[in-house]
Amino acid sequence: MLAGETDLNLEKFSLEKDKTLIAMLKEILVINPKILILATPWSAPIWMKDVASFKGGELKTEYYDVYAKYFVKYIQQMKAEGITIDAVTPQNEPLHDGNNPSMYMSASDQGAFIKNSLGPAFKATNLNVKIIAYDHNCDNPNYPKAILADADAFPFVDGSAFHLYAGDISALTNVFNSYPTKNVYFTEQWTSSDGKFDGDLKWHLRNVIIGSMRNYSKNALEWNLANNSSFGPHTDGGCNMCKGAITITSGDSFERNVGYYIIAHASKFVPMGSTRIQSNSGGNLQNVAFITPSGSKVLIVENDGSETETFNIKFNGKWVTTSLEGGSVGTYTWK
Repeated sequence: MLAGETDLNLEKFSLEKDKTLIAMLKEILVINPKILILATPWSAPIWMKDVASFKGGELKTEYYDVYAKYFVKYIQQMKAEGITIDAVTPQNEPLHDGNNPSMYMSASDQGAFIKNSLGPAFKATNLNVKIIAYDHNCDNPNYPKAILADADAFPFVDGSAFHLYAGDISALTNVFNSYPTKNVYFTEQWTSSDGKFDGDLKWHLRNVIIGSMRNYSKNALEWNLANNSSFGPHTDGGCNMCKGAITITSGDSFERNVGYYIIAHASKFVPMGSTRIQSNSGGNLQNVAFITPSGSKVLIVENDGSETETFNIKFNGKWVTTSLEGGSVGTYTWK
């Protein structure tokens, strides 16, 4: 669109630039049709913002309704492509307006957008799509709590999403305890191109996998799936150090990175529908336990210390003794 133009009826809306991504999503869904897809925007279209840039700025209040219709149109057209959107967040990292793209959205503005525009738009079009608030760091649990405290926004909100570039993972429990009927989700954490495998594996298992699960999260997501050896593609001003779970070197050749193993410790053993069960945690041995739909038990343990630790795994009166080297992670399963 040309500078100064608007598109109030969304006549120029198109998924054409997303065709490569759509094709990839279709391939993923063939492999696993049960995967749930969360859609989150980095920015509204420029003509809806108070700055003529994808970077920064805010959504103009007069465009709240049309932006809600933009969400609806996106979801409907993705559905027509064979891709079901399970949930959306109104804005990725709403308090970080320095990325390209990005858009600032305060808690009060996000609450107003949800209750006055997005929620009613989904209801009017019978969209069974979750609205998840916040989607930013654990240092500001008051942001999602402010939205959930709004009686008009509350019914439209499924829960709150968090990242951990600031704050403590216990923020998820803070919000959950205040609003226990609403879900909490962990939706992003990156590993750096200059990070060390051992340190990243230990930190992410302790915080992202074990930490989020012990603090009521329904999921744990790492960012991102794959990139090339130059850590692209990305937008101008986007992250040029974010390491994918795999690095595609050439053609069908790829390398597995630390993000792959962080997720694999859970994803290979804890399928959808699993339930977290109680496990005691203390000292250096951070852990989380699950029971799977088939009845298997899974225990993920991270030794946060530098020395080998010997410990017992006890369940229903039976136990086994094992050990884990310092800084190591182990996943244990049994029937």
